[in-house]
Amino acid sequence: MKHLKLELRHWTQADAMELTSLCNVVDRRFLSDRLPNPYTEKDAEEWLKTVSENEAVTGIYRAIVYDRKLIGSISVEKKDDDAEIGYMLHNDYSNKGIGTEAVKQICPIAFKVLSLEQITANVFQPNIASIRVLLKNGFKYKSAIPNAVIKDGNVYDLLIYVLTEETR
Repeated sequence: MKHLKLELRHWTQADAMELTSLCNVVDRRFLSDRLPNPYTEKDAEEWLKTVSENEAVTGIYRAIVYDRKLIGSISVEKKDDDAEIGYMLHNDYSNKGIGTEAVKQICPIAFKVLSLEQITANVFQPNIASIRVLLKNGFKYKSAIPNAVIKDGNVYDLLIYVLTEETR
C-alpha cells in the first residue's frame, strides 16, 4: 500500500463548495450544534471570511487534506484565557490515524503562534475515537461535566482533556 500524504493547509475562499459538501456529509453525532445543519455555501463563505480575519490572531484554522482531497477541518481557537481544539473528518477517513496525525501537527503551531500555555478539548462522553486521538497526542483527562450536552435527544457528559506546553 502506498503512503498517502496528509497535509494541513490554510483555508481559502475557493474552498467554500468543498467545505459545504463536507459539512453536509460529516457524522454530526458528536459535533457542536454551532455547525449549521444543513450547511449552505453562504455558511461556508461566512466562516471562511471569519477564518481569514482571525488566522494567527485568535486561532489556527486548517483544512485537512489527504491524498490531495479535502477531508476535514481542524482548529485551535482562543477562548478567554484558554484555547480549544476542534476537528472533524469525513466518515470515510475515520479510524485511519488521520485525526491523530492532524492533532499532532496543529498543536505545536498553535502553541507557538498563539503563545498558549494549554489547549483544551471538550469531548462528548461516548466519542471514544476522539478520546483516543487526544490521548495519543499527550492530552490528559482533566474533568467531566455530567449531563452537560443534549444532542439529538441524547444526554451526554462533557469530558475535558488538556494538553500543556510542558507535557506535550
